[in-house]
Amino acid sequence: MTLPLSIRVMGRADLDRAAGWAAAEGWNPGLSDAIAFQAADPHGFLMGWNGEEPVACISVVRYGTGLGFLGFYIATPAGRGKGHGYAVWQAGMRHLAGRNVGLDGVPAQQENYRKSGFDLYWRNIRYTGAAPQGSAAGLIDARTLPFDRIAAYDRRFFPEGRDAFLSAWLGLPGHKALAVLREGDIAGLGVIRPCRTGAKIGPLYASDRGTADRLVLGLCAGIEGPVSLDLPEPHADAVKLATGFGWQPAFETARMYTGPEPAIDKAGLYGITTYELG
Repeated sequence: MTLPLSIRVMGRADLDRAAGWAAAEGWNPGLSDAIAFQAADPHGFLMGWNGEEPVACISVVRYGTGLGFLGFYIATPAGRGKGHGYAVWQAGMRHLAGRNVGLDGVPAQQENYRKSGFDLYWRNIRYTGAAPQGSAAGLIDARTLPFDRIAAYDRRFFPEGRDAFLSAWLGLPGHKALAVLREGDIAGLGVIRPCRTGAKIGPLYASDRGTADRLVLGLCAGIEGPVSLDLPEPHADAVKLATGFGWQPAFETARMYTGPEPAIDKAGLYGITTYELG
């Protein structure tokens, strides 16, 4: 029976449920993602309910005054083909009204996103493989640095400030955050987190490929199981880094925006943070 759809902001239990849906879709979310995600924008996660049954969800996180990022767009198998997903989409876009909205769209949905006003700017490719082994000297625990320095560095690679999210992301259980300093300045930053399967690196920022390689080796020390990195395909050195470790492409998305491409340091962006929140 199809009832009038009720759309409301997710609580923590709802967000955990949405992460389970994402896992069922093969997206392999991080074990603690929900905590950092909710910190980013407590009102930016919506779930549609058909009576007492949850049937669709979306994340529509607001950053600063001009950016929004859309993700976690999922309808349950029982909720598909009934307009539930589109109703949640519309509610989400209202939450982001007036902003340049970004998303990482799977290939099957990219044409639909174009029809909704999104333009393609580049592809992100997930590379996956065994955790590489090797020494990586000169790395420090990023959490020992003043947070304002980490936040300012992150701002070079992300279009808006995201302090609440970043603070949680660095310190969650199981997350390892490493940095490289060069003449007192941050020259690289990487975070790895445990996922439903293996681990994911993200973000990965570096002044050059050698620095990125060192960060990957340091992050992967002691990691068992597969490791994944979601990298921008146009970044040739990022692709060489992944293939140099023997990793293979496993998944792709299209980075799309409703407005102009944000001005960021793409040369230093070796790996995005998440597909869900940018």
